[in-house]
Amino acid sequence: MADGGDFYSGDRPENPKPAQDRTRGGGPESRPRTGHRHVWIWWVVFAVVILVLFFIFI
Repeated sequence: MADGGDFYSGDRPENPKPAQDRTRGGGPESRPRTGHRHVWIWWVVFAVVILVLFFIFI
């Protein structure tokens, strides 16, 4: 039986570690731009809360 170092050596490429296809980590500069969508979401939530309160107390 072959020892551990020789067992897989026949079908492994010369450089077994693949090149990285993207950078790792990230930071504030890598965040996707969302535009003003979050502002509109809060306005819609606010309007729904006002309408619910209006219909509860009328």
